[in-house]
Amino acid sequence: MNEEYIDNLEELGGEDECQQLYEHFRLVVDKGQVPLRIDKFMLEHMPHTSRNRIQRAADAGFVHVNDRPVKSNYKVRPNDVITLMLDRPQYDSTIEAEDIPLDIVYEDECLMVVNKPAGLVVHPGCGNYNGTLVNAVAWHLRDMPSYDPNDPEVGLVHRIDKDTSGLLVVAKTPDAKTRLGAQFFNKTTHRSYLALVWGNIAEDGGRIEGNIGRDIRDRLRMDVFPPGSDIGKPAVTHYSVVERFGYVTLVECRLETGRTHQIRAHMKHIGHPLFSDERYGGTEILRGERSGSYKQFIQNCFKLCPRQVLHAKTLGFVHPKTGEQMDFTSELPEDMTALLEKWRKYKGNHEL
Repeated sequence: MNEEYIDNLEELGGEDECQQLYEHFRLVVDKGQVPLRIDKFMLEHMPHTSRNRIQRAADAGFVHVNDRPVKSNYKVRPNDVITLMLDRPQYDSTIEAEDIPLDIVYEDECLMVVNKPAGLVVHPGCGNYNGTLVNAVAWHLRDMPSYDPNDPEVGLVHRIDKDTSGLLVVAKTPDAKTRLGAQFFNKTTHRSYLALVWGNIAEDGGRIEGNIGRDIRDRLRMDVFPPGSDIGKPAVTHYSVVERFGYVTLVECRLETGRTHQIRAHMKHIGHPLFSDERYGGTEILRGERSGSYKQFIQNCFKLCPRQVLHAKTLGFVHPKTGEQMDFTSELPEDMTALLEKWRKYKGNHEL
């Protein structure tokens, strides 16, 4: 179980996932095996991993016994067939440097802050084995002898989805990654996103709390479960209204936690899916009129911004070496800017 897989399970804004599962490990339990928790059993037979990583794999539905997913407290029995089924085939995971343009907002000897465009995968895997942000960073730092893109102790500190745009921080040194990672873990970073969501949100702001875990009906989506549930991981999103367009609302979302698809799942949970977010129902016409002209307007909006309307606008953290507070802001990308202007014109012409 390699570091790339573990990064995906950290749920710090992870990538979209593949539907097909691939076998990476198989073991038939001995006939004389006494009952033992599967996480302990697998740890004994997988020397290059940890119990915590195995537990996260089980929580994600990747640990199977006799072709069925099990939780980490499952007790193995004689003749059980244990498999680890991941969402990508086995392949050479060596990261190669590729000459891909980067929008670098800030850079020093410890770190770099990058403004990622929508459509760019951040890390190889799941059918995207090259052409990623990590490959681009490897090229940019190709003359830095101490930077090894295949060393998990350097590189990306967190992630955002392929079709989300905005700010990411990359650590150039192990110490920088350790210190920055601790800030994300301890929730002392400052991150805000701009999102266009369906509906006219009643309140000017609010707090969404609910565990986020794999949707039991569709493993490509995340779902929200009650706080304190044994399903999923705790997640908190704060939102405030920035601009109202009648049938849709522009909101700022501030994260306390950074789970996979957190904003997308939380906003859907309160009845306001992100506009143009196909995976969470945002490509349906959820609010507005029944007229043909309105339907055409919405279809034109989808064409203008054919992805979830979500942008990682601000990022703040303490510099891992100097202790200085670092705060960054990125402008909205062209597709979101054009879409918002289109809605402003529509609202002005229809008195919404």
